[in-house]
Amino acid sequence: MSANTFVMSQSPVKGGRRRTGEPYIPKIITTLGQRPACLVNASVTYVGNDLIYAFGGFDQYTDEVYNHVLKLNLSARQWSLVDNYGDIPGVRMGHTACLWKGDKLLVYGGENEHRIHLSDVVIFDVKSAHWLQPDINGPIPRGRARHSAVIHDDKLFVCGGMSGSDNAVLDDICFLDLKTWTWSRTWRFVPRYDHSSWVWAGKIWISGGMGEEMERTNEMWWLDFRGVPAFEGGPTYGTMGGDDMRLTGGGTQNYAYGAAVGSTGYAANTSSVQSNVATQIQRSAPVAPGAISSVKFLSSPTLPMQNVGSHFHVFSSGCMLDFVTPASGMPLDTSLSALDLDTLRWQKLADGKDLFSPLYRWHYCCLDPDGTRAWLLGCPRENRGGPGNDNAEEYLSDVLPIDLRKFGLLGNKMSQEARLEQRIPTSDTHSSSHLSAIGADLARTFNQLPESGSGCDFTVTALRDDDYQMEDLSEAGSPVAATLAGSTTLTTTAIGPSTTSSANVSQPIHVHRLILSARWPHFSRLYNAQMSEFHTKRMHIPEPYPAVKAFLYYLYTDSISSPPSAADVSASDTEGPTLEDVANMLVMSNIYDMPRLRHLCVYRLVRDLDIQHAALIFDRASTAQEDWLKRHAASYCMTHWGRIVRTEGFRNLKRAAMLELCEGVDAEGRVVGGEELEAVGGLGGARLGSGMVGGPLWGGGGRKRGRVGSAGTAGEGEGEGEGEGDGEDGDGDVEGGEEGEGDGMDMA
Repeated sequence: MSANTFVMSQSPVKGGRRRTGEPYIPKIITTLGQRPACLVNASVTYVGNDLIYAFGGFDQYTDEVYNHVLKLNLSARQWSLVDNYGDIPGVRMGHTACLWKGDKLLVYGGENEHRIHLSDVVIFDVKSAHWLQPDINGPIPRGRARHSAVIHDDKLFVCGGMSGSDNAVLDDICFLDLKTWTWSRTWRFVPRYDHSSWVWAGKIWISGGMGEEMERTNEMWWLDFRGVPAFEGGPTYGTMGGDDMRLTGGGTQNYAYGAAVGSTGYAANTSSVQSNVATQIQRSAPVAPGAISSVKFLSSPTLPMQNVGSHFHVFSSGCMLDFVTPASGMPLDTSLSALDLDTLRWQKLADGKDLFSPLYRWHYCCLDPDGTRAWLLGCPRENRGGPGNDNAEEYLSDVLPIDLRKFGLLGNKMSQEARLEQRIPTSDTHSSSHLSAIGADLARTFNQLPESGSGCDFTVTALRDDDYQMEDLSEAGSPVAATLAGSTTLTTTAIGPSTTSSANVSQPIHVHRLILSARWPHFSRLYNAQMSEFHTKRMHIPEPYPAVKAFLYYLYTDSISSPPSAADVSASDTEGPTLEDVANMLVMSNIYDMPRLRHLCVYRLVRDLDIQHAALIFDRASTAQEDWLKRHAASYCMTHWGRIVRTEGFRNLKRAAMLELCEGVDAEGRVVGGEELEAVGGLGGARLGSGMVGGPLWGGGGRKRGRVGSAGTAGEGEGEGEGEGDGEDGDGDVEGGEEGEGDGMDMA
C-alpha cells in the first residue's frame, strides 16, 4: 500500500453490499372483524394512516343496496362498521368517492335501490365521521352511475357513466369547482363506463371500461386542457343560446335527474320514492375545448389484452398501471404492465404468477395518494370451509398489498420531479433550465477551475475514460474493487503529487467540499474523521470517469435526467448522464447506500430500456443486486434477442454474465425468426425459464398458443412447435418449449 493510500473502517465495499434476497412476491393478508360482503360497485378508498374506507354497494346475494361505511385497519387487519352522523346519504352503488384535503371523501352520483341515477354531492369527514351536503350552484349534470371522477386543482372532474332507464352510455365531461361549489357546463368527450380517469401533465386521461358497443376497449383517450380558459378558470354557466340550443320532437325532452328529495337533498331509502322528472330544452353539447386525442393499441409483446383477465387501471408515476388479475377460465393470463404516458410505450413490470394466486379473485384496487402502494381487495375462489359448508365466506376477506417501488416506480411526486422534458422558469440568475431553480444555479459552479471564482476547493479523480472495458467491470464492478472482494473495508486513495501522473487516473473533477458533505453521507463520515482527504483535498473513486462525474453532478442538481435538447440550454446544463452512466451510478448508489439515487436510477433505466443498453443494464443490475431490474432486463433481452446479440453491450459482457443471461431460457427453448413473428402478428414474446428470469414474458406457465377469434375464444390452428436454424434473425425472439409445442398461433 502506498504512502498516500489510507484505509477507513466501517466503509461500504462492493463485496459486502446490500442484498436484495429473493424476488419480490407480495403476501396475501386475511382480515378479521365485520368484513363487508363482496359488494358490487361500492367505493373503496385509501385515506392514509393504513386505513381503507368502503361505502355503499350492491349485494348480489341479498339484492340489497347499502349506505354503510366500513373501515379496514391494515395494521390490525381488522374491518369495522363506522358509526356515522349528520346528513347520512341514501343507499347507492356505482358512485365515486375521491379523497379530498387528505381527510374527506367526496362522493358523487351513483344509483339507488330504485335504479334512479343520482347527481348529488356529499362529503364524509373521516376524522369526525360526519356527513355534510354543500350548497351547489350551476347546471346540475345528468345523474349517472359507473362513471369516473378525479380531483385536480380544486376541481372534481366527472366523465361518462350510465344513465336513464335504458342505461345509456354517457359521453360527457364536466367539473365541479370545489372553491365555489359551482358546476361547469357539460361538454362531449368520449362514451365510457366502468373506466378510469386521472389528470397528468395538463391532460385528462380515460382508459379501460366499455363503450357504446358494450365491449371492453383497448383505446386510450386524453383531453389537453392546458391554456383552455373554460377548464383553467372558473366555471361559466350563463344563459343558453345560439348553437347550444336545438329543439327535438315536440320541442321538449324529458330527463330523469334523480329521486325526490327532502329537506336534506338526499333520496330516502324507502319504497315511496318517486321519480323527479325535469322538463327542459335539449341542448346539443359542444365538443370539449382543447385538443382531444386517442390511441388504439393493436399488438405488442407486452400489451395486456383487455378481453383476458380482470383489469384494474390506475395511475402512478407518470404511468397507467394495468393489473391483470385472474378471471374464471384463464387464471394464469395475468400480469402487471405499465404504459408510459409520455412515450405511450408498454412495459411488463411483473408476471402475474409472481403477484396473483389463481386461488383468489380480486374485486377492488386502491392506491395511496403518492402512487407507491396498491391494495387489492378480494376473496378466495372457493369457500374456506370446503364443499358443503353452509357458512360460505363471500366477503372482502383478503387483501393483497403491493409495494410499487419494487417495480421501479418512484411515486407521483418524485416522478414529477424526474420528468424534466419541459423547460421551466427557475431563478433570477438562471432564467430557464431543465433543472430546478437551485439545481440550475449550482450546476453552473460544478467542475469549474478554482481560479475562475467558482469556489471549488476539492478535486475528485476516477478511472480514465479510455482505461476500462465493460468486460473488466462485469463481476466485481471495477478493477480496484476486484482486489477488495474479500476485504471488509473500502480503500479510498488520496492522489498526492507523486501519483497524479498515474496512467489509469482520470483528469480531476473540481467540486465543493460543503456540497459533497451535505449530499453524500459517506463523504461526510470520511471527512469528519479527518482521513487523508481532509488534508490533501483530493479523492480517488475507482469507477469509470463518466459515471463518477455524473454521480457528482447529481449531488449538485438532484437530477439524473438529460436536458430535453442540449441546444436549448446553456453549456453548464448539458451534463446530464447517459443511460450507461446511470447504469454505473446504480452500482454506486448501492455501494454508498443512497436510496433516493437508487430509485431514480431504476426509474430511468426501466423507462429508457432499449436494445443498445439492455445487456449493460442486465449486467449492472446484477452487480448492484437489483434482482427485479435484472430479471426485467433479461426478459427484454429475450424478447429482442436477435438485435441484442448484435449490440456492443452484449459482446462486451463477461463470459459468466453472458452465460447467466443465456441460461435464462428453459432447456427446450428455441429462436423464432422475424418472418414467423410477422406471421403471427408480431406478438411473439419470450418464454423464459423458471430460474433467473422467473417465467414467461407473456401469458402463464403452460399456456399453449391458440388462434383467437374476435370474441376472444380459442380456436384451433396448425403448426409445429419445433424447428431448426443456422442463426438468428435480427427480429427474432426466444420462445420456450411449452410455447413451441402449442398447436396454434396468437392472432391480433
